[in-house]
Formats: sequence, structure tokens, C-alpha cells
Amino acid sequence: MAETRELKMRVPVLARVEGEGALDLDFVDGRVTGVRLRIFEPPRFFEKLLEGRHYNEVPDMVARICGICPVAYQMSAVHALESIFGTEPGPWVREMRRLLYCGEWLESQSLHIHLLAAPDFLGFPNAIAMAGQYRDEVKRGLMLQGLGNEIIRLLGGRSVHPVGVCVGGFYHAPDVADVSRLRSRLHDALPMAEELVDWTASLALPYVSQDFISVCLRHPDEYPINEGAVAGSDGLHLPIEAYDELFKESHVAHSTALYSHYRGRPYLVGPLARLNLNLDRLPASVRANLERTGVPFPSRNIYHSIVARAVEIHYALVEALRILDNYRVPEATRAPVTPRAGVGYGCTEAPRGMLWQRWETNDKGEIVSARIVPPTSQNQARIEEDLREHVEALGVDTAEEVLRQHCETVIRNYDPCISCATHFLKMKVNRA
Repeated sequence: MAETRELKMRVPVLARVEGEGALDLDFVDGRVTGVRLRIFEPPRFFEKLLEGRHYNEVPDMVARICGICPVAYQMSAVHALESIFGTEPGPWVREMRRLLYCGEWLESQSLHIHLLAAPDFLGFPNAIAMAGQYRDEVKRGLMLQGLGNEIIRLLGGRSVHPVGVCVGGFYHAPDVADVSRLRSRLHDALPMAEELVDWTASLALPYVSQDFISVCLRHPDEYPINEGAVAGSDGLHLPIEAYDELFKESHVAHSTALYSHYRGRPYLVGPLARLNLNLDRLPASVRANLERTGVPFPSRNIYHSIVARAVEIHYALVEALRILDNYRVPEATRAPVTPRAGVGYGCTEAPRGMLWQRWETNDKGEIVSARIVPPTSQNQARIEEDLREHVEALGVDTAEEVLRQHCETVIRNYDPCISCATHFLKMKVNRA
């Protein structure tokens, strides 16, 4: 007689993933027959809410999509709208946008490493418990996160949902004294960032080797943040305007978020994908620091994502210092904007991965339609594929609690922002 065992488990907010979801695992005759990462938070209809709004409302509205990576949503949007209007912001705005994004990478990657992921590899249920033995490491994470917030505040007016960004540039320029003070603090943090790379590499990271396609932006001469073509580890090189030709979104019954596939296959976006495809774009000092750890890149080990995040923290500090070394107050902080009808595209690298947007406006500069493809929805199919491989390797007779802990660790490798895609983890195991 077939037996079905069901386990329903709730884990509190400190389960260390943003948003709420659940995982269903199905076993039949000792085989994994179903893996479903269920996103059941209600859709927030941001794209529909944006219709009819004036273009100058967009940066502040899309910033509300995520409290951790508001800059990413702003940057993809302003790039798309400027492409419609033919706006050329100029080199000062370009550099300041890159600096602003460095702040977001710093705060988001630091939060993930120290508060969300590290407890998994050190045997603690959460960062509060971990701080008892790793006080200095947790303090380091909070300090690096704070520096990222300071960069965002410098240009955005505040660190959460910044309001300093506009189509064409920024509403204000930081004064030289504020820049000088921040630059000094960033310089003092460089040794911490270098040590962080070594520390993440020294963690007891499991060894796996998986066959996945890495996808991210690729720029001719810099590590990708705001600009570039869509690249893949299979040789893909695609203008962002042609994204729809090879990347498709679809609905699945168990999720309110869309799933993305590339040529019909799951794919990986995020820091590991970026480092896999852009190792040669790192500054010499950042690359040398990574090479000293002995961790090989490109890597097919998803657990190396935490090392890639640490490398990007180091890079963000180095890049922010490069920009601030040449800082000046410009004559104008934004370029003039002339609204017109058209369709435009924006694609930038959020901390969690590539964030693609398509916008359409009328001749008054009002939004006709908007489409936003966040990195978490792009990673969802890859997460399910990864979970299947891990669960099959563990074996179907593994205790539910062990399965749950292992699956949470796997999912946290991707740092999913479930609310962006639409508190984790309820798990249901069906054995027949």
C-alpha cells in the first residue's frame, strides 16, 4: 500500500531569505518526481501601477519594489527612458551612477554574506547565534553594509528608497567635504574587504559541480554594472534590445512569479555568473587577492557564490575609491530631457543578478507600458533544478529536518528576493 507522509513546517523571518515562499518535494518509489519552489505572496502589480504615470515619477516608484536593491530598479528604468528620449547624461552622471550602484552592491552583498549565508556554513541557526563566536566577523559585515548605505545616502538623499535619482541624472551633487570624509572611510575598509575574500574561501563549502549556463552583462572594458550586452557561458552575445528573442517568461501553477528560460533551459544570474564571465574585467589588485585563495574561477560550484559576493565587495570598494579620487562638482547634475513616444530598454546588474526592463511612453512622457524582469524570477528554474540534484544526491530516505536545512542552504546560495519576484520556508514532503 502506498504511503504518503506530509510535513508542514514554518520557519520565522530569521530564516534568512527575503520574502515568503514554500517548497514541495515529491518522492515516488524512491525517486524525486517533483520539486516546486512555490511563491505565494500576492502579485503587487507594479508594472500596471506605472501605466499613465509621468516619466519623472518612475525612479521613485520603482525604488519601492525592493528595500535592499532599489538602485537597481532605478538604474534600469532611467537607462530605458533615456534611450527613448535620446537623453545623453554625460560622463559625470555615468560615474556617479556607477558609484551609487557600488553602494548597493556593498550593502546587499555584505548583508547576505554575514547575516544570511555564513550561519549555514558555520553551523548556526542565525546571525545572532553566530555573533557569540564570530563577533568580529558580524561587526565587519555590519560596517561594510553601513558604508554601502552611506554611498547610497550621499547621492540618493537616503539609504532606503533613495530619492536623488532622476531621468537625466541626479537632483543634486554631493559637496567635496562629504565626499572626502566618505572616501577616507572607504579606504580604511579595504583591508577588511581583502580579508573577507579569504574568510569566505576558508569556509567549509561543499563541493559540487553542476552543468549550468551563466548569464550576465558583458562590457568591453569594465566589470559590468550599468551597461553592456547580454552574455552567456555558451558563447551568447546579445544586445539588450534583443533579450526577448532568446529569453522567455512563463507561468507555472505553483507560483505567482514568472519563470524565465534561455533557449528553453534554466540559467544562472548573479555574482557567480558575473565572475565566471568577467574575471578578466577585475582590477589587478582584486584579481590577485582572489587568486591567493586558491578558489578556481570560472566555477561550476554554486557554493562559490559566497566567495563571488566577497570579491564583488572588494571590487565595489576599489571602484568607488577610483570614482571618488576624481570627484568634482559639475556645472549641472542632470541633462535636459525632451519627452517623446517610443520604446526603450534598460538592463543593469543588481546584486542578485541581471535586471532587464522594457518601457513604452507616449509623446507626453507618460508610461504606456512597463515590463520588469527581476533576477530572482530568472533564477527560479535554476533553483529548482539545483534542488533536484541536491535532494537526489542526499537520498530519498533523508530525514525531513535534514532535507529542510539542506534545501534552505541551497536556496540561500541564490540570495533570492522573493518579494521582488512577488518568509521562508514551509516545506511539504510527499512520499509514496
